[in-house]
Amino acid sequence: MDTELLKTFMEVSRTRHFGRAAENLYLTQSAVSFRVRQLEGLLGVELFSRQRNNIQLTPAGEKLMPLAESSVLLEQRIRQEVAMADGKSQQMSLGATPNLWDAFLQEQLRLFMSSSPGIALNAMAHSSGNLVRQIIERTLDLAFVFDAPKVDELTTIEVMNIPLYLVSGEPCDSWQEALAQDYVLVDWGTSFQIQHAQEFKGAKPPVLQTNTGRIALDCILSNGGSAYLPSSLIQPYLDSGQMHVVPDAPVINRTVYASFHASSGREELINKVIEQIATNVTAASALAAPQGESK
Repeated sequence: MDTELLKTFMEVSRTRHFGRAAENLYLTQSAVSFRVRQLEGLLGVELFSRQRNNIQLTPAGEKLMPLAESSVLLEQRIRQEVAMADGKSQQMSLGATPNLWDAFLQEQLRLFMSSSPGIALNAMAHSSGNLVRQIIERTLDLAFVFDAPKVDELTTIEVMNIPLYLVSGEPCDSWQEALAQDYVLVDWGTSFQIQHAQEFKGAKPPVLQTNTGRIALDCILSNGGSAYLPSSLIQPYLDSGQMHVVPDAPVINRTVYASFHASSGREELINKVIEQIATNVTAASALAAPQGESK
């Protein structure tokens, strides 16, 4: 099946608008509509329910979406493998949850690329479930997650610990005071949610919940408030006095796991990537400790 049809379907699904999808794909709107009709004709089903200003996926469209994503990723993987066989470079496809990109992986990507010039990366952000599915389907080589997947086909190893600190836009004497000031609850994984609930029983409900630390950071910098964030995000703002560690709040540590297919045949390259990234993170963490960290 032509992956261009699938890419068009995915873009219409993402934008819920044929015109915006056409702009993003550098096509005419009629070309986008034709591609979607062509795909529907090939599959014999309707993929979108079309009402004025309201384009939604049909049940068939919902079922196609993960398959389309896998097909497009597989095409990219085939191109990468052929290029590698042609001696161009080693290709590596890695992914992480959005909050892990925020916590450590984003700032380490540049360091890794500069220290490993022979490896070309394909970096993606997805939910844990999508990452596990893509590894099983062999469209993803390596995933970093907070909660270790319990899947027999995967090899999962502990990579590092990331401490999370309760910080606020204004100095606070206690965590009760901090959580009362427009608290933003960041989803740092299941274990974090369990410990958070145990530590802060009876706390005021958060004004915002998000699965990315950068959203919480931007919210605090713009509107004040508090959140649990890693040192990689907060250190510059602690140094400038824009944010403050809450002194009596517990530091919640999260374990980062790396998962890959047990029979990928690329264990040597995968282990090299894991080791290099973990080394970079450890070196960066040793440079500075947030104020209020327990020694």
